[in-house]
Amino acid sequence: MLIAGIGTGLDIPHLPPRHRYVGLDLTRAMLVKARRRIAGNQVRLVQGDVHCLPFPDAHFDAVVLHLILAVVPHPETCLAEAARVLKPGGRMLVFDKFLKSGERALWKRAANPLVRHVATRLDVVFEDLLATEPALERRHDEPALAGGWFRLILLCKRE
Repeated sequence: MLIAGIGTGLDIPHLPPRHRYVGLDLTRAMLVKARRRIAGNQVRLVQGDVHCLPFPDAHFDAVVLHLILAVVPHPETCLAEAARVLKPGGRMLVFDKFLKSGERALWKRAANPLVRHVATRLDVVFEDLLATEPALERRHDEPALAGGWFRLILLCKRE
């Protein structure tokens, strides 16, 4: 299972130990912090860019995109790369903050030019993003936090 954008590894202690994981992050400093959290989990850490994943096509049964699509400069490229390395029939778990399709969200859009350079994007519409990747099919989508701004989404790669 690929965890794209593992960061400091805050998720590692919550991973079921029965699986093997590959955690990828852009910066070595994040991976150094993540390494401290591995303990008994089978996690291999790799330095790399989610916009150009260093793995072959159809390499993983599952991909986790946890709070990464609203952080990267090109979420459509990140999603396409995640779909590329996912095996047909594989699952992708997405947790992030997204605007709803057609949502005006004036304050989020107004704050986005500044906030996106400091922490995260506030203007990503998941439906628009998913439309750029026809190999993926949404199987589940539920509001998770902040009145549905954060969503938990399950995608499957078509066979």
